[in-house]
Amino acid sequence: VKDAKGVKHWKPVKVNVKDHIRIPTFPPGLSPEEYEKHLQGYLSEIAIEEMSQNKPLWEVHIFKYCTPSAVNTLVFKLHHAIGDGFSLMTALFSCLRRADDPSLPLTFPSCNGSSKQHRSKIENGTVWRHLSPLWFTFQDFGWSLLKSSLLEDPKSPIRSGELGVEFKPVFISSVSLSLEEIREVREELKA
Repeated sequence: VKDAKGVKHWKPVKVNVKDHIRIPTFPPGLSPEEYEKHLQGYLSEIAIEEMSQNKPLWEVHIFKYCTPSAVNTLVFKLHHAIGDGFSLMTALFSCLRRADDPSLPLTFPSCNGSSKQHRSKIENGTVWRHLSPLWFTFQDFGWSLLKSSLLEDPKSPIRSGELGVEFKPVFISSVSLSLEEIREVREELKA
């Protein structure tokens, strides 16, 4: 809100949690596969719904029906103003621990393997260590500037190039992998 001098500041508001929790209802007695179709349709609907601007920009959706992949489903819908994908995934990963040693935070293997052996002496030196953040910041900023003003993303299955695509129905896909399948991918990537 703006005060009398026109300066913006946060205004404390009372949050009624019941306004943010939505529990859809569907016909009872359907098969898990049929509830999966209802779930996918429901997710598509809430994905294109605009969030109300007169209350905090988050919702929790509780899908209390058994699907082939879950007994119940909990969906958090957050406005981008609350956090982007990177910051939300960082927050999620900070809550997770390694299975082999729960005292350590979650880590992911590097695809580079032992690339440190192949780096030049300049890269291993202190000069590169101090200049690289500046270089990569400049490089990322320049690339973003080019992409936003001069270059256009090529058409692909992700970017159709059509106008008004944000108003078309959204379809949400998911893939479930077993731990054994993840191990196979890790071995294939030599990670």
